[in-house]
Amino acid sequence: MDLTLIAVIGVASIVTVAAFSQRLGLAAPLSLVVVGVVLGFVPGVPDVDVEPELILDVVLPPLLYSAAVTMPAQDFRRNFKAISGLAVLLVVVTTAGAGVLFHLLIPDLGWAACFALGAVVSPTDAVAATSVGRKLGLPSRLLTVLEGEGLVNDASALVLLRSAVAAMAGAVSLWHVAGDFLFSVVVATIIGIVVGILNVRIRALFNETVLNTAVSFVLPFVAFVPAEEFGASGVLAVVVTGVVTGHLSPRYLRAEDRITEELNWRTVAFLLESAIFLIMGLSLEHLLDEVHESGLPAGQGLWIGLIASAFVIAARMAFVVPLVAVLKRDERKAAETLPELQRRREKLAQYEAMGSRARRHQARRVERAAADMDFLVTETLGWRGGVVLAWSGMRGAITLAAAQSLPEDTPYRAELVLIAFVVAVTTLLLQGLSLPTVISWVKVPGDDHDRLRVEYGDLLGELAESGEKALGSAAGDVRPEVVDRVRSDSLIGVKKVRDAMSPDPEHDEWREQYIELRLLTIAAEREALLDARSRGTYSSQTLGAAQRRLDLEETRLQALSEHY
Repeated sequence: MDLTLIAVIGVASIVTVAAFSQRLGLAAPLSLVVVGVVLGFVPGVPDVDVEPELILDVVLPPLLYSAAVTMPAQDFRRNFKAISGLAVLLVVVTTAGAGVLFHLLIPDLGWAACFALGAVVSPTDAVAATSVGRKLGLPSRLLTVLEGEGLVNDASALVLLRSAVAAMAGAVSLWHVAGDFLFSVVVATIIGIVVGILNVRIRALFNETVLNTAVSFVLPFVAFVPAEEFGASGVLAVVVTGVVTGHLSPRYLRAEDRITEELNWRTVAFLLESAIFLIMGLSLEHLLDEVHESGLPAGQGLWIGLIASAFVIAARMAFVVPLVAVLKRDERKAAETLPELQRRREKLAQYEAMGSRARRHQARRVERAAADMDFLVTETLGWRGGVVLAWSGMRGAITLAAAQSLPEDTPYRAELVLIAFVVAVTTLLLQGLSLPTVISWVKVPGDDHDRLRVEYGDLLGELAESGEKALGSAAGDVRPEVVDRVRSDSLIGVKKVRDAMSPDPEHDEWREQYIELRLLTIAAEREALLDARSRGTYSSQTLGAAQRRLDLEETRLQALSEHY
């Protein structure tokens, strides 16, 4: 079949399945896997045999970058203990435990190959879990932990897989594996930081959005390739680059560039994620053919895969219990430490505007520490969140691609790939389909929107004060009516109605009526714009500028309506 036709049919299938999944309340990745499996056995549908390097080296870097660039660096730092525990320690524990399990089930398979397969089935895929969690209103901290785990655990698993494959070719000591892991993390982190900083600095020189976005499309590979060449984790370098870029972008890049880049990357990530889940399902028929041609029993691979699925699910549950206990201990310590930090912050607050630079720096550090402690106290996980965290260990297409990257001379290779496929599909469908029920059963409390609304109003008021100062110093000989118009249309005008952001029901009703009327007027204005376009009395530049203004205003109002 012509490659262009395949691409068109693939995108059409992805969009169709995703649209129906939304109507049915299902996570699109789950539906795509099922559709792929069914299509794979339909006569006339071509076999799908995608090279694993295409997924691991071409598809995975942009996927991770698109997720990392939207990950707030502050949230990643505050949840580092939970993220590193799940993404590093749990991956190591799962790799070791699964390796022992596979050696018991397949005695003829060498220890190195057993641990290689253990590394293959150890990383989770957070796409399905986070898509379900957002739809059902999981708290932001829990979603951050799941997303952070998904960003980092691929790097941990691939480094362990590389060490296990090297051990298959010769003797490798435990110290060598540990040293290789540490080297990969340190070098990848350095490369990611450097590339991220250079990226925003260089792109800040561009005044063209298209050029800026085009550069961002190659950025994941700018971080990935050097890290791999140095023998480090290219995947981790991409993640660090994305987090650094997302953190520094508001300071260096234009708002238009950031909005455009975010939309484009969301589209790219949607297509890539959907494609690999669809391909994952389509590959089953070809995989069974490989097992049959190798003379290995497919039934054995199936039941070993089911046993391995039960093991990785149980291992995650057992690991989450002490993890949640540690997090609860940290929350209790934070509650005990917070009052003292708040007293120190109040005492040092005067140094923000006066005193030595060192004292001001000390005051800022205390303020940041107090904010971190307040985060731990207010954004608790608890056992309810722990249950959801334990049941969110779905594996995905990366597991299958990693299995297919095993050397061709690996004993029982076709059966090992089948085992990895069974683990991925079993956990994805079993946990993915039942996760909404688990979330409803444990009744995880969502974010406190009243607190967020007040916090939002406080921030707007603070920003408005800064704007008022800047406007006062810059007004000069500017006409008073111009200054008044700037004051009313900017955040300075919000300062006069800060109380509208409070959880007062009367103000809530006022705000909802305002948003409804503004959206109504924008809809009428858009109809008039389309009518003017059909008449052809205005230039395309004028029509385009008016359209962008309406779109930005509607986006702002819809975001306000959804979140507050």
